Amino acid sequence: MPQNPEQIKDHAELFQQPEYQELFKNKREQFEGGHSDEEVERVAEWTKSWEYREKNFAREALTVNPAKGCQPLGAIFAAAGFEGTLPFVQGSQGCVAYFRTHLSRHYKEPFSAVSSSMTEDAAVFGGLNNMIEGLQVAYQLYKPKMIAVSTTCMAEVIGDDLGAFIGNAKNADAIPQDFPVPFAHTPSFVGSHITGYDNMMRGILSYLTEGKKKDTTNGKLNFVPGFDTYTGNNREIKRMLGLMGIDHTILADNSDYLDSPNNGEYNMYPGGTKLEDAADSINANGTVFLQGYSTQKTQEYVKEKWGQQTKVLRPWGVKGTDEFLMTLSELTGKPIPEELEIERGRLVDAMTDSYAWIHGKKFAIYGDPDLIVSVVSFLLELGAEPVHILCNNGDNEFKKEMEAILSASPFGKQGTVWNQKDLWHLRSLLFTEPVDFFVGNSYGKYLWRDTKIPMVRIGYPLFDRHHLHRYPTVGYQGGLNLLNWIVNTLLDELDRNTNITGKTDISFDLIR
Repeated sequence: MPQNPEQIKDHAELFQQPEYQELFKNKREQFEGGHSDEEVERVAEWTKSWEYREKNFAREALTVNPAKGCQPLGAIFAAAGFEGTLPFVQGSQGCVAYFRTHLSRHYKEPFSAVSSSMTEDAAVFGGLNNMIEGLQVAYQLYKPKMIAVSTTCMAEVIGDDLGAFIGNAKNADAIPQDFPVPFAHTPSFVGSHITGYDNMMRGILSYLTEGKKKDTTNGKLNFVPGFDTYTGNNREIKRMLGLMGIDHTILADNSDYLDSPNNGEYNMYPGGTKLEDAADSINANGTVFLQGYSTQKTQEYVKEKWGQQTKVLRPWGVKGTDEFLMTLSELTGKPIPEELEIERGRLVDAMTDSYAWIHGKKFAIYGDPDLIVSVVSFLLELGAEPVHILCNNGDNEFKKEMEAILSASPFGKQGTVWNQKDLWHLRSLLFTEPVDFFVGNSYGKYLWRDTKIPMVRIGYPLFDRHHLHRYPTVGYQGGLNLLNWIVNTLLDELDRNTNITGKTDISFDLIR
């Protein structure tokens, strides 16, 4: 075999070696019983047609590559934003291993989460014993300041009562009576990762703030990022708030947890919003949500139970960041500093430089509803024209907001919003109504391979590219990053299409 300790080959190169190619050939011929190459090619071409598109959109009982995760993924992501917090999943080891690796592959960082290791006996008799033993071991072994519990499908189907189970664990002295264990029911068979984020955020905040309401405010503003996987965004938000002199609390800040320094010291729980700050958030002057659809229940809770004013502000692009800063100035009486005005001017200048390359370009996009609203709004500022807007976890409220944004712009007239559709639906759309580029996460690389339409990687997860999550996408600085990724993807494609000597290189210019 070609693999040996003296010369370790990457799998991309290893599987091209003769031994593996022979193995694959034998497997196809002896075991797969597949159709001929000609038949495969014929059917593949048919799947690009309008006829197939109609059949594809008529399916109801099958989802192919849904472009969303399940609730516990979002729940453990939310929990990791609080100081010393260990996410605990009431379910099987396989489930929590999926959630951990999904986040670890995106961030290239270890993600700590434990499970109650439920198996067949727990499915029959319930998971109480697993919960008690799991909480005890987690508390003693990992020494967290808080354990945040969520559920998987198995626990929900058999009806595990988390509140009662946690109470029983404390009564059994598995964990101290005063140890914080907030929880959220997060069944994977409904909603998505943004639903799980919302449920856990509401569960943690309601637990920590219970009985902490005071007669006076603490003078702060709360900021809830939502299911935002760009670690650079929390830092950019804090930087802008610092420039304006606004006292604030981020609920919850997982930027250090998911982007910790390699300084030779191991810290299982780096960073995070301090528990006492989270507990005091009930006494803030108000709460700003940087996403709307991933925080719906939390917004309702803050408004009704805390009695606070709430606002949804998405500081993406020029208009979104303008609205964000002007609203904060109105709420706090703080002026917008000149430094931010200069940054705005730089973004406007950069957009002017690149406008000719993006104006009139047709695009498709898929992802979470808040991400889509933000990215489409920015691209409309650049004169790009959305055609296919696909959101598997979008609802009617999202569709209504998105259609209002499209109708308000001269560039949005031909855009169509597709809710509860998957990436196989998008494949049909891209083949029957091609666009100039599309925006999405790493799963879109298979669409790029099929359609040859250039892809801009924005969203979650980003498995096949490194470090993109470290850059901000919010604020004027984030707008520069978005502009960079978009325009240079288009210029890369232009160079690819003009690089054949004597044929297509008539305008293979050095200067673009």
